[in-house]
Amino acid sequence: MVDLSVHIKDLHLKNPVGTASGTFGFGEEYADFIDLNKLGAIYVKGLTAKNREGNPYPRMAETPSGMLNAVGLQNKGVDYFISDIWPRIKHYDTEIIPNVNGSTVEEYIEVTEKLNELDNINAIELNISCPNVKEGGMAFGVSCPSAMAVTEAVREVFDKTLIVKLSPNVTDITEIAKGVEDMGADAVSLVNTFLAMAIDAKTRKPVLSTVTGGLSGPAIKPIALRMVWQVYHAVQIPVIGMGGIMNATDAIEFMLAGASAIQVGTANFIDPQVSVKLIDDITAYCKEQKIDSVSDLTGQLKQV
Repeated sequence: MVDLSVHIKDLHLKNPVGTASGTFGFGEEYADFIDLNKLGAIYVKGLTAKNREGNPYPRMAETPSGMLNAVGLQNKGVDYFISDIWPRIKHYDTEIIPNVNGSTVEEYIEVTEKLNELDNINAIELNISCPNVKEGGMAFGVSCPSAMAVTEAVREVFDKTLIVKLSPNVTDITEIAKGVEDMGADAVSLVNTFLAMAIDAKTRKPVLSTVTGGLSGPAIKPIALRMVWQVYHAVQIPVIGMGGIMNATDAIEFMLAGASAIQVGTANFIDPQVSVKLIDDITAYCKEQKIDSVSDLTGQLKQV
């Protein structure tokens, strides 16, 4: 038997496979395709303090080896999640991890305080890629002082496992990772999408209504892998890796680079069963390699 369990500070996951926020709804949307109870974690779509309609259409586009999205955190707000969504999904035998967003520090705090009152929410993922309206729209996560400030504020009102999701759109991601670690983050997840764009040559217009959006999928994997490796060697807290994971080999590479757990994102749109297939294939890999615990893979990249 292979021990697939992993620990992210006080958070116990039955296996390292989670589904990335924004690609898996609230989990229930995929219940007809897979047994959600098999997953290590479901990172639900982003939550904000109030209802958000998101950006105008078109807001998604296919690219070579990836996809662009500019959905804009469309959701009905944290109160709706607590009253209508949470009662429907809290029974699943997996960790349900809300993704917390805000345009100001105060909004982050408001959402977090409400989630902190729910008994079975054992962790949140703090998305610091949101635009800070008080700083002219610059994302919290691209400024170390800003990232540290929002992490510190949320840490004060959340007494469970705090995972901070990092933006890759920075010069030195290790600086941000070390900054949020100093402010009390229990783990970091990376990477979020890369700022990118697409153009329609016939109309000479941007494909997305917002001109730019977030690039995800296989195209970003080599860069995401490098960033996970860098952050693993820069911090003492666990790293959760993501970015173009399409199969078990991809997931294992992220773990070898330093990830304790992984998230599957864009692949969910291609194959809604991919997450559970990863679990089976990671198990098979460990058996083949005579690895007793999947945690033994973390950071075991050999030097050339």
